[in-house]
Amino acid sequence: MEEFKARIDLSGFSQKVDEIKNEVAKFIVGQEQMANLLLIALISDGHVLLEGVPGVAKTLAARVLARTIDTGFKRIQFTPDLLPSDIIGTSVFNMQESAFTFHKGPLFSNVVLVDEINRAPAKTQAALFEAMEERQISVDGTTYPLKPPFIVLATQNPIDLEGTYRLPEAQIDRFLFKIVVDYPKLDEEVEILKKFHERKGNVDIKKVKKIISTKELAEIRKVATEIHVEDKLMEYIATIVDRTRNNPDLYLGSSPRGSLAILSAAKAFAAMNGRDFVSPDDIKYVVPHVLVHRLILSPEKDIEGVGSDDIISDILSGVEIPR
Repeated sequence: MEEFKARIDLSGFSQKVDEIKNEVAKFIVGQEQMANLLLIALISDGHVLLEGVPGVAKTLAARVLARTIDTGFKRIQFTPDLLPSDIIGTSVFNMQESAFTFHKGPLFSNVVLVDEINRAPAKTQAALFEAMEERQISVDGTTYPLKPPFIVLATQNPIDLEGTYRLPEAQIDRFLFKIVVDYPKLDEEVEILKKFHERKGNVDIKKVKKIISTKELAEIRKVATEIHVEDKLMEYIATIVDRTRNNPDLYLGSSPRGSLAILSAAKAFAAMNGRDFVSPDDIKYVVPHVLVHRLILSPEKDIEGVGSDDIISDILSGVEIPR
């Protein structure tokens, strides 16, 4: 029997992905799913919303991943008094030249970590929103394009609601994933304690190795777009998303942006697993994280305490898997 040969050479792709995973694992214990999803988002050119209680390594994971890429990185702490000019920059009058000079803010970077995104007011969110969607920043009538890659990794705390603002649905929809980060398992927490003890409490982020250049990242992103997807799997994705729009348990379903996000993420995940084609399992893996923040529950289900993830699980079990 003739040996199967992949239509796309994924050897270089797989090597880089494995190197990044191994580097992240040196600093983050467990949280394998979070690391996988962050990598999928990086390959899919998508923004990520990380949600979890304090202390579960959301910010650390984002910082470590960012440092594996040989590119610009900035961290912005969102606060209730943060102004748009604090993140996009401001024009300063130059006395010598008798003209205004624009000084770029921290949003002019490649990987931007936004800590506690839901603490900033609407005007600041609007400035971030333009950068996320259009990959550009407008100031004083001038538009500045953002150099690729540009990815926003945002964190938020679901427990402490004092001093927070609810993110508008349009902005939430621009995140490829919402990753809900849970507590580590018991054996993982033991490993965390051991590593903390060995390092004497010091975690030096500067020791994270640069694994991939911006050119190499652009190349593996291009490879991911070429992954084969059969028509019946396109229908499978469309059916899942359609079920969110015609569901009595949901007040708001997903837009076509959700369908496109599932497709892109599934292709990236297939490539990460060394396959040049998407399988139903790839789609099922990414669907919960793509859709969970795009759905709004009906008032009745919200009162009952039903979660969006429960509805997504029901939808997936109710849609026939293509053979």
